[in-house]
Amino acid sequence: MDRVVHGVMTLAMQWLNPRFNARMQFLEAQIRMLRCRVDASRIVPTPRERAELFRLGATMCHDVDGLMHVVVPETYKKWLRQARGQRPQRRSGRPRTPFAVRALVLRFARENFQWGYRRIVGELKKLGIRISTSTIRNVLREEGHFPEPNKAIRNPPIPWTTFVHANMESMVASDFFTKRIFTLRGVRVAYVLVFIHLGSRKVLCSSSTYHPDTAWVMQQARNATMWMNDEDINPKFLIRDRDRIYPDSFDAFWKDTKVRPIKIPPRAPMANAFCESFIGTLKRECLNHFMCFGKDQLGYIVRTWLLHYHKHRPHRGVGRDNSVLDENFIPKTEGQVRCRTKLGGIIREYYRDAA
Repeated sequence: MDRVVHGVMTLAMQWLNPRFNARMQFLEAQIRMLRCRVDASRIVPTPRERAELFRLGATMCHDVDGLMHVVVPETYKKWLRQARGQRPQRRSGRPRTPFAVRALVLRFARENFQWGYRRIVGELKKLGIRISTSTIRNVLREEGHFPEPNKAIRNPPIPWTTFVHANMESMVASDFFTKRIFTLRGVRVAYVLVFIHLGSRKVLCSSSTYHPDTAWVMQQARNATMWMNDEDINPKFLIRDRDRIYPDSFDAFWKDTKVRPIKIPPRAPMANAFCESFIGTLKRECLNHFMCFGKDQLGYIVRTWLLHYHKHRPHRGVGRDNSVLDENFIPKTEGQVRCRTKLGGIIREYYRDAA
């Protein structure tokens, strides 16, 4: 008889346990959903609620790892020690460096690769944080950040991004783009040379040509210098790729005007990201919508879009705050909103009627 009862109980438990576990998992899932929707950053149980948690936790020897969702299990165990009158457990040795200080140390080291431990100590001291040089070394070592091999060199190489952002106001970039032209003699390829000032994002697009020879490239370089004088742009660096269209006299011309040409590495278009981004925007928003049948048509399309780019188009670049490049532009808040279309509706400019 006992064996029969034991067998029945075993079968019943095997049938009930999965259902019980599933119910518990279902309840835990709902608790997690509710916890994610609580507005408060943390939940502070009342003394009565703590006592109820202790009563339920005693039935499982207070093994609440994986079960506590209101607070972390360490907090529950701290409450339990306080309720029993025990002294809190303390780690031996010196206290660990706060996470905020560790993050600040790592930030200083990553953003200023020439700084040593003592320089970071000095910067932290300015911010009211006192920390030793050995602690700085240990923090960086634990985070896997080690001193730059070239830090001790007098003129070490700096990252390309740092160099560009430090000289944006005195830096111009150039690049070519092409457009297929359908003529009576067949399909031909027109070349356009682009110059962009990195600081202001102002752009000059040259006239197009089927034969980008040395004379044409040099004429566009002279036109670029006149455009920079008109726009009050004083460049010191010119970024360009290693396209064979650039003749040797191109670099010599810029050196004579005290502008240093910088050739980006081969197959590294991101090193000329500003110019590449502009050309991509011009093609996506305008040129890809047209089939051109002559250089004059291509020039008209580019000039029209370039006027829109400088006067009416909001720019989403870093530091541009979604604003137009025209420094004299003043947003209007009154008047009916109108729409002006250009290039058959490819360009749409919204404005308000004058009050």
